[in-house]
Amino acid sequence: MNLEDIKDEDDDEENEEPGEEIESAPPLKVGEEREIKSPFGCFKKKLLKHGLNWESPQFGDEVTIHYVGSLLDGTEFVSTTDKDKPFTFKLGHGQVVTGLDHGIITMRKGETALFTLPSEVGYGEAGIDGVPPNSIVQFEVELDSWITVVDVCRDGGIIKKIMEKGEQIGPPSDLDEVCVNYKVTLVDGTTVAKTPEEGVEFYVKDGNFCPALPKVIKTMQRGEKVNLIVQPQYAFGDVGKESLDEFPPIPPNSVLNIFMELSAIKPVIDVTGDLKVKKKILKEGEGVVTANEGAAVTIRYTAKLEDGTVFEREGFDGGQPLEFITDEEQVIVGLDRAATTMKKGECVILTISPEYGFGSTEVKRDLAIIPSSSTIVYEVEMLDFTREKGSLKSHGMRYEEGVKPLLFNFWRCLS
Repeated sequence: MNLEDIKDEDDDEENEEPGEEIESAPPLKVGEEREIKSPFGCFKKKLLKHGLNWESPQFGDEVTIHYVGSLLDGTEFVSTTDKDKPFTFKLGHGQVVTGLDHGIITMRKGETALFTLPSEVGYGEAGIDGVPPNSIVQFEVELDSWITVVDVCRDGGIIKKIMEKGEQIGPPSDLDEVCVNYKVTLVDGTTVAKTPEEGVEFYVKDGNFCPALPKVIKTMQRGEKVNLIVQPQYAFGDVGKESLDEFPPIPPNSVLNIFMELSAIKPVIDVTGDLKVKKKILKEGEGVVTANEGAAVTIRYTAKLEDGTVFEREGFDGGQPLEFITDEEQVIVGLDRAATTMKKGECVILTISPEYGFGSTEVKRDLAIIPSSSTIVYEVEMLDFTREKGSLKSHGMRYEEGVKPLLFNFWRCLS
């Protein structure tokens, strides 16, 4: 290969369109024209007006455009500007000529471009009314907006249209607790379900309303708003659903339209890997550093039974917070393990199974008796920690005198 061959290849690469084969090609300037390659043939794009941001629609998205189609001599054969009504269609579904499909995926919101399409990516050998066979055509297109459309289960059973993007937080996992608002209607517009204004909270794995909801929620980000079209197999099938509260019943084999917003995500962490110590994050902590094994930590907490009975409370109403060293058997194992995963300022709810709590023994605590084999719940705030193993001299106190041996070695308390 000689230098001229290399130069020719470089020239070809510079003519590629961003988002096509060469993503590093410089963006078009207003008035500049570039050839774009598609699997069906090449066509030209001339930028008339810059768009906003850097995002472009993808095949499957529902786009809204204004456009004018004309022959090379300027004869118009189609236009949305005459009717003052934009055209909305789904990209890649054969609703427009191939060249226009492939041209629009290079555009940004608000952008205006002129596409020159040879017949192989236009109307071909047959032509249409107003377009002779084998004609080169031009489309001046303004990309008004688009909605991202997702086939959630890839079988057409749940179609998700993203009406408003979220905050780049999420998606939630099976263990997480979420808060959603939704309104469910039948195809004829009848409302058959609606959440209260404050929404409804539930764990993703437990689901809510119909099987489609948790599947969709696991694809969403916090703050995201979607419209769903749910086929019967992901709704209530051939059984339907009886009337509930003031809402009418859902007939068998009903297609549902659901508008839903994911308003909050409370992440739940499997601390021990066996789902026996679960940490639900109510408030994120500072930075990325967590306490570790051997850290000197300071927390305040309220400890309860599952029925809400408080059996211990430290660090509130003028009381001293609890200070302990992790991995030193000074508190129950579940609390100890969870503390090593927390950041400063983090607030959590811990659900601790008996194996990591007080076991099969009945234990008397400050405010109540813990029955044997009890699952217990701790509301914990990490006030401070020092990532070092050993004494608490940096806190101005000796380990033996300063640390209150709260919960673990409760065996010692029983003897």
